[in-house]
Amino acid sequence: MAVRDPEATKARIFAAATAEFAAYGIAGARIDRIAQAAQANKQLIYAYFGDKAELFGHVLDQKLVEVAESVSMEIENIDDWIEGHIDYHTEHPELLRLLMWEALEFGDTGLPRQTQRTERYQEKVTNFGKAQEGGVLRGDVQPGHLLLMMLGLVNWPMATRQIGGMILGEDPRTSPDFREAVKKCARSLAGPPTHPPTDLSSTPHPPPETTV
Repeated sequence: MAVRDPEATKARIFAAATAEFAAYGIAGARIDRIAQAAQANKQLIYAYFGDKAELFGHVLDQKLVEVAESVSMEIENIDDWIEGHIDYHTEHPELLRLLMWEALEFGDTGLPRQTQRTERYQEKVTNFGKAQEGGVLRGDVQPGHLLLMMLGLVNWPMATRQIGGMILGEDPRTSPDFREAVKKCARSLAGPPTHPPTDLSSTPHPPPETTV
């Protein structure tokens, strides 16, 4: 008789569910297909993870933990931060697909495991604030605003690579030139200014010309 290994079974379910949800979203996913791909009993899936929406929440949460473990949440160098995110999304395109399905099917209310995920995003905001204090990032933009813009700079081209293909004539995920352009733009967007801003209020102005 085979020995039951719950953790191995859960790992197979996660892998099968990740592929299923990335391909079909929540509404289109089928527990029957997940069970077949995972070689697991369908009732066991419900017992471990609840209904389909709850399973989706567990899968997405795990993928977000994975990216946090693969790419440091602290930002000490803008280029390294960009490289790490591009590398991760190139190797794991399913994460952005899951996030797009979530946006389509949940909107902005009732998101799966929202409290836990919000805490992690707020930790990233805190780390951006620390990078601003350390002079790595510009300090004249709120750290949350800066994080959101930096994620958009990386994630949008990775998620909509078909548009990138039409614009660039190549896949943006594998284009060295595009990768360098993203880093250059990220430095311009988020890096500290190369010289102090001019205080126009204290700049002396020549007296107006007078005519006699």
